[in-house]
Amino acid sequence: MKFFVDTADTQEIADLAETGLLDGVTTNPSLIAKSGRDFMEVTKEICGLVKGPVSAEVVALDHAEMMREAEVLRKIADNVCIKVPLTIDGLKTCRKLSDDGTMVNVTLCFSANQALLAAKAGASFISPFVGRHDDNGFDGLDLIRDIRLIYDNYAFETEILAASIRHPVHVLECAKIGADVMTAPPAVIRALFKHVLTDKGIEGFLADWAKTGQSI
Repeated sequence: MKFFVDTADTQEIADLAETGLLDGVTTNPSLIAKSGRDFMEVTKEICGLVKGPVSAEVVALDHAEMMREAEVLRKIADNVCIKVPLTIDGLKTCRKLSDDGTMVNVTLCFSANQALLAAKAGASFISPFVGRHDDNGFDGLDLIRDIRLIYDNYAFETEILAASIRHPVHVLECAKIGADVMTAPPAVIRALFKHVLTDKGIEGFLADWAKTGQSI
């Protein structure tokens, strides 16, 4: 499973990238707004921090304007992945960009039928929103299962990018189902390292070591 971080905080991205575990970054207009920085500037900086895909989202709603914005965004760096919404115009844009060899992340997916359409449109990634699906009375993990089954049935190359990940259990379950990628906020990724028995074990080792009076 690939690990993407869902943030526009370049300090967080740089710190997580040092672990060697970070495979890419997802951003959106809301995350960029929270950064308080210039959209193009922060996107370019992020692209320099990771080698993998960096999703940069268009804000237009019609196909022609999406294509114009995509032209601007994909000039930022070679690892920019254009992010489009799961609408008819978004999928038109996906098809056109994919045919040109540009990575495309189709976002705001809430049904397996939508994911099927995105795969047929040549999407590099489909982003089903697990947590937001749960918030509205549906089972986000069932959505991942359905998409995995459909994509396997037809050998689609589109990667399932589990998004709206709220906690470590989401990560675990998506990995068990077979999601290709997960994207989560920095806090969720950091929580994956934590376990009370690991902390307790370190405390015990250090206490025993201190008793020896030795140093390395």
